[in-house]
Amino acid sequence: MKTLWLATMAALTLSACAAGSDDPLTGFGLNPPLKAPKSSLLPTVGVPDVVGWAAGAAPTAPPGFTVTRYAEGLDHPRWLLVLPNGDVLAAESASEPSKADSSNRGIKGFFQKMLMQKVGSARPSPNKIILLRDANNDGIAETRTDFAQGLKQPFGMTLVGRTLYVANSDGVVSFPYVAGQTVAAGVGSKLFDLPGPPINHHWTKNVVASPDGSKLYATVGSNSNIGENGLENETGRAAIWEYEIGSAQARVYANGIRNPNGLDFEPTTGVLWTVSNERDEIGDDLPPDYLSTVKDGGFYGWPYSYWGKNVDVRVKPQNPALVATAIAPDYGLGPHTASLGLTFYRAAAFPAQYRGGAFIGQHGSWNRKPLNGYRVVFVPFAGGRPQANAQIFLSGFLNKQHKIQGRPVGVAVDAKGALLVADDVGGIVWRVAPTL
Repeated sequence: MKTLWLATMAALTLSACAAGSDDPLTGFGLNPPLKAPKSSLLPTVGVPDVVGWAAGAAPTAPPGFTVTRYAEGLDHPRWLLVLPNGDVLAAESASEPSKADSSNRGIKGFFQKMLMQKVGSARPSPNKIILLRDANNDGIAETRTDFAQGLKQPFGMTLVGRTLYVANSDGVVSFPYVAGQTVAAGVGSKLFDLPGPPINHHWTKNVVASPDGSKLYATVGSNSNIGENGLENETGRAAIWEYEIGSAQARVYANGIRNPNGLDFEPTTGVLWTVSNERDEIGDDLPPDYLSTVKDGGFYGWPYSYWGKNVDVRVKPQNPALVATAIAPDYGLGPHTASLGLTFYRAAAFPAQYRGGAFIGQHGSWNRKPLNGYRVVFVPFAGGRPQANAQIFLSGFLNKQHKIQGRPVGVAVDAKGALLVADDVGGIVWRVAPTL
């Protein structure tokens, strides 16, 4: 215990010596400047206090918008899907750390587990999907139903015709769906496997359908920070998979993307975009998480390089031939923001400047000083491309004392054009709509 205490004090002391930029939008943009990598004996770590939301409190949106609680009292809601009849599905799931994951050991693992315990994620996963229904169209879900249970850390969901697809932590399952139903039968039929346990370091899997409904695309995060669990355990990971529904064939579509989560198709071009979390422990301001197009056969650097061809010298052995092919992301989203949610705004309820742009849920850092993320940001698009002037759209998940009130994850647009935000720590789905 004394040894652990001394190591903890050393980590805190080192963390206090290094600090990243106070600019909330540092590392944002089309070609953000990259600082020189920094290494230290111990990584920047910290365990922010979690205080939750006071009664009647809410995040802050820009003038002209009102934030309300669409649903509350949920059990770690992570991802959202709005169904054609206006019902909303919320996937409830949590992390279940694996003993096989070497990242769970040492000082970094100690602090990471402390934070996960504080935010309620290091526990048995709820493994449910909840159906929320706003029957009287007042912007509040009056009813909720256990739509599906017995899943394996469900996360992403997508609907194609009368089939609902759900991404578990080890693969994608399907359910028959009829508009208006409130309960799904069974635990789903396995469609295809994705890399999963025993390590499953980045366990969240997302799934979306192509615009024509013929293919599914699924995300798989890496099994480590930079391959420290063994590159043999990274096969098929740090990747986006493609599944052709007609032929039942699955393949890796793009790789070298450390931890992709949000996926969506840009509405004017039909191009697939993703948001991804980048690596840790080379500086509080390096490298930025990112928003990027996903190219068939593309390699995006991980673990050998970041932001294109910037080599990470910590990775052994090196792979210069592969680095030479690395694609740089399209848009920086700031360092250690844990960017997870992504949706393009296709509705007409918001002012014109929001139409066609991307809303991104940033879950927030635990290993950066000062803390970063804990907000929803908006990136405007024009001509199918992101523009430089990103905006913090929803803030206040960290209070003025830098304590955690909530953490945004999935984002979706409801049937009336309002933005829904899943807050896993708060157990709330927030709704942001133009003020009437």
